[in-house]
Amino acid sequence: MGPGCEVGPYCVLGEGVQLGEGCWLQNHVTLMGPSRVGAHNRFFSFCSIGQQTQDLKYAGEPTYLEIGSANNFREFVTVNRGTAPGSYTRIGSGGNFLAYSHVAHDCTVGDHVIFSNNGTIAGHVEVGDHAIIGGLTAVHQFCRIGAHAITGGCSKIVQDVPPFMIADGNPAVIRGINRVGLERHGFDAEALKLIKDAHRILYRSKLNLQQAVELMQVELPPGPELDRLLEFLQTSSRGVIR
Repeated sequence: MGPGCEVGPYCVLGEGVQLGEGCWLQNHVTLMGPSRVGAHNRFFSFCSIGQQTQDLKYAGEPTYLEIGSANNFREFVTVNRGTAPGSYTRIGSGGNFLAYSHVAHDCTVGDHVIFSNNGTIAGHVEVGDHAIIGGLTAVHQFCRIGAHAITGGCSKIVQDVPPFMIADGNPAVIRGINRVGLERHGFDAEALKLIKDAHRILYRSKLNLQQAVELMQVELPPGPELDRLLEFLQTSSRGVIR
């Protein structure tokens, strides 16, 4: 346990838990290990972090959880360790996990994410930086939520949500670009136009995915936003929401 940690009443820290400096545990918090937790994380009442996977294949092998710094885990949040021997669940820094949200085994969650109340991701899901999981959203195993994407409340996500997009519905469809979120994070007019043009090609041209990717490479100016989007589209294993 690092310096400056505050552990409230009725908290349980299991074997193999490492806490960085300045962590705060309110009360009735359970942290199980092996887990490595960075500095200045805040854990509210009744959250359960680092419990063993719920995957029925798990037979007690050593698996791990890594958490960065300055995250908030609100009431009744649950985060599970990996499943296969030596596997990890990883959470970045600066995230806000609201009440009853869930991060399952073997997930990778980026920095500065928001999980709204009851936002739930199944095993092996990847969530990019600055993504927002809407309240009561359920994300299927092995799906990816791209950076700066947002899902609407009560959405059912069964394929990948590309970066910068809004996904909503049951099953979810892409409603447009996350313009408000992008503006809040400093994307300028040129970057927004590029993302909007990419959305038009991907979702309004009636081309298949490969044709849309090829057209974006020809028609759109190069830049980091386009590179991120193209890399995401070309590495999808479950398919992209169209």
